[in-house]
Amino acid sequence: MGRDTRPKQAVGGSLFTRIKESRVLLIGAGGVGCELLKNLVLTGFGEIHLVDLDTIDLSNLNRQFLFGMQHIKKSKAIVAKETAGKFNPNVKIEAIHANIKDPQFNIKWFKRFNLVFNALDNVDARRHVNRMCLTANVPLIESGTTGYHGQVQPIKQGVTECYDCNEKPVAKSFPVCTIRSTPSQPIHCIVWAKSYLFAEVFGTSEESTPELDQSEDSENAQEISNLKREAEELKNIREKMESPDFAASIFDKVFKRDIERLLSMEDMWITRTPPKLLDHAKIAEEASGLGPEVAANDQQKWSLAENYAVFADSVKRLAARVLELKTSAKEGEAPPILSFDKDDEDTLDFVAAGANLRSYIFGIELRTKFDIKQMAGNIIPAIATTNAITAGMCVLQAFKFLKDDVKSGRMVFIAKSDIKALNGTLLDVPNPNCPTCGVARLAVEANINRATLGELVEKVVRGRFGYGDLSILTSEMLYDPDFEDNLEKPLKELGFGEETFVTVIDDDESGDVQPRVNLVIAVTHNEALDESIPLPEKVEIPRKLKTEQEVSEEDDDEELIPIILDNGVKHALENPDENGVVKKRKLDGDLAVGESRPSKKQLVGRPVDGPIDVDDDGSIMID
Repeated sequence: MGRDTRPKQAVGGSLFTRIKESRVLLIGAGGVGCELLKNLVLTGFGEIHLVDLDTIDLSNLNRQFLFGMQHIKKSKAIVAKETAGKFNPNVKIEAIHANIKDPQFNIKWFKRFNLVFNALDNVDARRHVNRMCLTANVPLIESGTTGYHGQVQPIKQGVTECYDCNEKPVAKSFPVCTIRSTPSQPIHCIVWAKSYLFAEVFGTSEESTPELDQSEDSENAQEISNLKREAEELKNIREKMESPDFAASIFDKVFKRDIERLLSMEDMWITRTPPKLLDHAKIAEEASGLGPEVAANDQQKWSLAENYAVFADSVKRLAARVLELKTSAKEGEAPPILSFDKDDEDTLDFVAAGANLRSYIFGIELRTKFDIKQMAGNIIPAIATTNAITAGMCVLQAFKFLKDDVKSGRMVFIAKSDIKALNGTLLDVPNPNCPTCGVARLAVEANINRATLGELVEKVVRGRFGYGDLSILTSEMLYDPDFEDNLEKPLKELGFGEETFVTVIDDDESGDVQPRVNLVIAVTHNEALDESIPLPEKVEIPRKLKTEQEVSEEDDDEELIPIILDNGVKHALENPDENGVVKKRKLDGDLAVGESRPSKKQLVGRPVDGPIDVDDDGSIMID
């Protein structure tokens, strides 16, 4: 019996042929990605391209079964290819260790695939792939899991909702006043250590982090002012990174002087327990016999002295890294900085110890390093079974695309439930107000060194699609009828790169025809083009839907038709004739009483002047 016999029997000969001939892209080799790659290989998909930028960590091994201890610190994509390739040597797998947002993965590259599978763990990358697939007109199977919950969403340009059609939950942020002055939970201290202290000492300013709510309401305004002043003090300490007293300087500043400032605000502590000051000399003496080995006990709560020992040692390690980066930096480059990474022991130790020292000051329960890693890294426990079910649903939904049967596809939801673990709903049509798929999309190749903005406007937008008044913008305005300065400039001079998205806005509001929806053009650089900009394929650019206000204004001008019920049959009362007689007209269809025909405004009980001519026996009821 051949290797293909069972899969062919399971899905049918016709579908199996399409599976074998398919070239698919899988983005992500994590929990869902490992399961999905295994499914694709065993199902017999002919060619699989796998992209992932991550390396394997010890914490991955409990659910990412393609990896073992011997693979730690190696590329996930490359190891996944090596392991899964043994399941079915007839499948071609290409592994790429890279970021899917890199310029090499342009629209032309996405068009090479019959199907794309998303197995990513962050919203930004998902939105990027969603946009690329819509522009390339390649079907996408979007998936994700959170604990016991999972979701699979088939996406097809112009047919189904896209990833951005519905708003996604906004990442939780914490008011600065709570983080800086009145923490009451471990998470407050963790965010302070990660997004304020670490960022100010070894990274970028706290103003760049979304976890701190920078809105200057009455409660936050004063604290933001204090925050900026204290950040300046930390900046001065940061300049002394080579000093042997560097850790002591940070400690005295944030665990003593800043706390003294808070204690001076007596009104703040009338209903709250005031914080305690920490004495550096005393704690350093208690921790004198402790070494770096304390940090290895990640599942035990550290004592105050142990937290100090980890804090001082991590400061030393991080300072050495920054100083080493400085020595290798080229002249004119920005000063080197470090970024927090939950899998980076140095940064994690600093945040864990710093958060616990602050928790101690405010009488908050201390947490283990393991717990702090979960919270600081926004880690939600992954369930291997959920990943496996989600990956299976991805392949089943992919079959619908391969059979050109998108309408029978389902949005699948997976949840831990005593009643039903799997739930599916029909795929919704695109949201016309979606900023991503509620627009028309076009892919254009151009030699950006020679092609000018004027060519893009006249040859493509006006010449190919017949636009009148229009505007073109990227992150800034490039052209409108009152701003023509850029028309003669090459696209590269206007900031165009290997692939640049521009938005065309139809400003023609003359006549009765609605303006077109926005047109998003992906301009891909091609140095080898004979023409600056070849004419692109023609795509349909729909007209904008009328707003409720516009529809309402039109309805005000329409004829009003009252509806009556005569012996259970719906009739419309016509306008009075020259003798003032109002006749009734039988209505077909399933209009409800009180409704009019499409495009006519509903009206029940409209006053009628003159007599009513009744053609048959029976009562006529008018409200």
